[in-house]
Amino acid sequence: MALQSSTLQWLCSLLVLVGIANALKFDLIAHTGGESTKKERCIRNFVGQETLVVVTATVDGFKGDGMVVNMHVRDALGNEYGRPRDVVGESRVTFQSHADAAFDVCFENLFSGSRRPNPASRHVELDIDIGADAKDWSAIQATEKLKPVEAELRRIEELTEEIVQEMDYLRQREQKLRDTNESTNNRVKWFGVTTTWILIGLWAWQIMYLRAYFRSKHLI
Repeated sequence: MALQSSTLQWLCSLLVLVGIANALKFDLIAHTGGESTKKERCIRNFVGQETLVVVTATVDGFKGDGMVVNMHVRDALGNEYGRPRDVVGESRVTFQSHADAAFDVCFENLFSGSRRPNPASRHVELDIDIGADAKDWSAIQATEKLKPVEAELRRIEELTEEIVQEMDYLRQREQKLRDTNESTNNRVKWFGVTTTWILIGLWAWQIMYLRAYFRSKHLI
């Protein structure tokens, strides 16, 4: 029992460290705006279809300090999930993905008014939770009256299922790419064979034509 408890604590600690490692911190430099000078900083991640995603951004500063930070969450297929404006403090965007695609979380820092603050930047801390990590396990634990260990085991179980689903998705993608590769190889092979026979036919026709031409000129 002690060994199982120690193993569970180790797994929980590892998952906590993984969650911390997902947080990103960076400084966002302000600019004047306009399409010609648009300077977005984007962070890209991949998500499966119908997966819960929670994007949490914490931006320092205050409103009226001469800068406006805008946030834009969209995927590679053109779906938009949120466009918070003038973000200060914590801002959260929660969405259910529409398809298997990469999504971008983009930030832009614009000067507002004639004031030019110094330093002209905002510090951003970004945390992206996907799937089981995006659920509010405290609320689930309270609703279903679970013990802390039971709630953690449920979370680990869902994380394991997500890993299995992702591996299955990668296997399907690999199989599809392999089929495409084999189909391309077959097409290239038959294209090469056809081209060879066409060249042989042209070579034979050219010899026959030259022989007929030389005979008509009484050269052979």
